[in-house]
Amino acid sequence: MREPARPHAGDIAPARIADQPTWLISRAYARSNALLSAGFEQHGDGLRNYHYRLLAALQESGPASQADLGRGTSVDRSDVVAVLDELERRGLVKRAADPNDRRRNIVSITRAGSKRLDALDDVIADIQAQLLAPLLPADRQQFTKLLRQVING
Repeated sequence: MREPARPHAGDIAPARIADQPTWLISRAYARSNALLSAGFEQHGDGLRNYHYRLLAALQESGPASQADLGRGTSVDRSDVVAVLDELERRGLVKRAADPNDRRRNIVSITRAGSKRLDALDDVIADIQAQLLAPLLPADRQQFTKLLRQVING
């Protein structure tokens, strides 16, 4: 069994918040975000978690408008265009005018995009393993189930 990680001097929370779910969730988010950043930095070829989310949405749901992609992946509306520009420059997505509304772009994943997404799945799997390493295997599924319940209210 692993010994619990010892807090660093700057990480000690005041007693009144140390066991508050909101505090713990924010600390878990900070850790998961740090792991995502490090994992993508090491293996993402300049791609980040938000690139992965857009590619995954396109592969799973098919072509979509830029606005729908942003909403469905929680990529801020003001960032979607820049992120898609980068993916398009890399040949991972393509955009075409919507035949029903020429002011709107429809985005599709390319074959190269699907291939890169598959490679990034390994990065994501490794990050999940690192994040959940302190939990027993049986507890990992329960933890995920409880998080879904909290998110869905």
